[in-house]
Formats: sequence, C-alpha cells, structure tokens
Amino acid sequence: MKKLTTALLAAGFILSASACAAPQLTTAQTCDRIRTVVSNPTNSVGKTGMTRLANQIRPIEAVSSDELQPALQAILEYTDESAKETPDQAKLTELKAGYEQAGSTYSKFCGGQ
Repeated sequence: MKKLTTALLAAGFILSASACAAPQLTTAQTCDRIRTVVSNPTNSVGKTGMTRLANQIRPIEAVSSDELQPALQAILEYTDESAKETPDQAKLTELKAGYEQAGSTYSKFCGGQ
C-alpha cells in the first residue's frame, strides 16, 4: 500500500509541476516583451546595462516563440560574456556575430509591428 501511495503522490507532483509551466509565447507576444526591454536606454550602457539587459531577457527567452528563441539565446551569451569582470575578447568577438544576427532576426520578426 505504501508503494502505491508513493507512486500516486509522485504522479500527482509531476502533473502539478507540468501544469505550472509557463505557456510558450507567440512571436508577436515575444516581440512585445522584447520591445519593452530594449526601449529602456539604460539597458545597453556599460557592464551594468548589459547585466540588466540579460536579466530582463532571460525570463522572456525561457518562454519565447520558436522563431525568436535562438536569437535571444545569442543575445544572452553575448551579454553574459561582455558583463564579466574580464571578458574573454576572443570569445566576445566570436559571439558578436551571433549577437548581430540576433538583431537582424529581431528586425525580421518584430520590425513591422
């Protein structure tokens, strides 16, 4: 009986956890949330701005649309590296191409809205 109760409790916890998962955003919803973050000019000034930008994009990336998720991941990789006390310049140069491509992707999906 204890095994059955344990199994039922475990199944209940799994179902509860999956029910609490945030739904995936549409591309338009993702664009709206990104637009709010990037419209703040202090989010791009210096290391503090990069850290602020990354911290505001991270929760959006977790639920973003499939079209924009790779772009947001590239932005996070770049901002995380550039916000370090001593960023690896070679890695930063490598990540910059993905960061710039992310900007193009954002413009492609969100520019006309």
